[in-house]
Amino acid sequence: MAVSVPGYSPGFRKPPATLRLRRKRARSHGSAAAPGEQPEPAPRRAALAAGLLLRPFPAAGGGGGGGGGGPAAARRNPFARLDNRPPASAEPPDGPPGGRQEAQAAFVDSNQENDSLWEEKFPERTDVTELLQTPQVSFSESDTPSSESTELPVDWSIKTRLLFTSSQPFTWADHLKAQEEAQGVIQHCRATEVTLPQSIQDPRLSTQLRCAFQQSLIYWLHPAFPWLPLFPRIGADRKMAGKISPWSNDETLQHILMSDWSVSFTSLYNLLKTKLCPYFYVCTYQFTILFRAAGLAGNDVITALISPTTRGIREAMKNEGIEFSLPLIKENGHEKKKASGTSLGHGEEQVISDEDEDESFSWLEEMGVQDKIKKPDILSIKLRKEKHEVQMDHRPESVVLVKGMNTLTLLNFLINSKSLIASSGPQAGLPPTLLSPVAFRGATMQMLKARSVNVKTQAVSGYKDQFSLEITGPIMPHSLHSVTMLLRSSQNGSFSAGLYTHEPTAVFNICLPVNKVLDKETVLEELANCGLHPKTLDQLSQTPILGKSSLRHVEMNDYVYNWRS
Repeated sequence: MAVSVPGYSPGFRKPPATLRLRRKRARSHGSAAAPGEQPEPAPRRAALAAGLLLRPFPAAGGGGGGGGGGPAAARRNPFARLDNRPPASAEPPDGPPGGRQEAQAAFVDSNQENDSLWEEKFPERTDVTELLQTPQVSFSESDTPSSESTELPVDWSIKTRLLFTSSQPFTWADHLKAQEEAQGVIQHCRATEVTLPQSIQDPRLSTQLRCAFQQSLIYWLHPAFPWLPLFPRIGADRKMAGKISPWSNDETLQHILMSDWSVSFTSLYNLLKTKLCPYFYVCTYQFTILFRAAGLAGNDVITALISPTTRGIREAMKNEGIEFSLPLIKENGHEKKKASGTSLGHGEEQVISDEDEDESFSWLEEMGVQDKIKKPDILSIKLRKEKHEVQMDHRPESVVLVKGMNTLTLLNFLINSKSLIASSGPQAGLPPTLLSPVAFRGATMQMLKARSVNVKTQAVSGYKDQFSLEITGPIMPHSLHSVTMLLRSSQNGSFSAGLYTHEPTAVFNICLPVNKVLDKETVLEELANCGLHPKTLDQLSQTPILGKSSLRHVEMNDYVYNWRS
């Protein structure tokens, strides 16, 4: 016969029956303890008075069988739900109010901790309602590597989704008027600088805010096919499967697409070289490339970061004479030297610093048996040296850095490389995706998708309104900074955000070696015509500090940022 365990119900009851049971239990625990029973501790009495369902308090003597058996030590049903209590507003006003508040506060703190762990384990949840029901993430010292600051660190990764939450509505971002939408497009094309006040009393009536929001959502894309998602490209075969691709089996059409793409790619590089474009991305089905103009991220020359790479790509770059380095690969306590493609054997010796070949077999000569033992052939030695280089393929550590005039050689290499385009699968024959914050030849203007959602979330005293703004698409660094600047004014300096990163691009936040310290004023003056807001340009000129990670959660309170990666 199953022993009934006091303190909770193993089954489901209708709400009226649950309330009657809870009222009766609250009154019984409020009365004096029976003679011979152990008195309840003060925190436990407060929790019971608040209506929380607790496990039975173990008996001190362990009577009733000697082995800790009996009703007090019975095992609880693991399938029973202990958190299906009604809202606090429906609870009876029994018990001391002070103890009720303390118990509820402890309950909310435990939920916040559990939800934080859940978010870290499953960061890609797409249900807006579930995210809004999660309490705001609290930042500890270990999670926040920076002190409180009025500016965010620069993040060069591409975001796929932003979810902003605030106690104030985002209705101002919905249903833009035709005039406001047109004005936002013109402001973007003319690179108009918009300066908003620190706080906007009624954002819904601020035409300047709504136009600036439209301006911050614009980006430029090539190629553009409305029925085909062109970002992200890595791991996108499942999303592209079944889509119409007339070029997959038509070599003539593939040649036309690639020729048009080469013109657009060259146009973007020329804009970057003349500092009229701050940066752009090249997204292939295997890797992503970030081109940055001189002056950004603390570098005085044009830089290109490629991630992730494989040994085959690196060998092809060496054969084309492209000098590059592996910033994250270290061996024997020192950074590996750059690999040159002028001499393949010499480059391998520079990149791979294994023990010297002569020293490996010198002990055989000392013993006089060098002729009797078969030495490894040249191919075996080469494979042994390149073993660890193959192991880092497709990892963040395989990121490649190309600087200066070698980026022009890289441009020609990418245009003429046949491995840049998939030969089979849903992406067969499709040129890489070009993403840019400014217009270029052959580009198509695109808009990030934004929508606001209002829901009710459970709080200690009942329910409260929770407002959210969701932005999806290829969100580049300038868009992230522009949107946060707008929300600083529209939400009165108080909001939180969850940021979802395209993981292959997170490694773009590594700190690269610099030859000299650049003058910030000179950099801003030279890049003044690149099409970005001066504050955004100032942020992008900073040296990255996030390493191989990226921003995951951001919270602003009283115009001060807290963030974690």
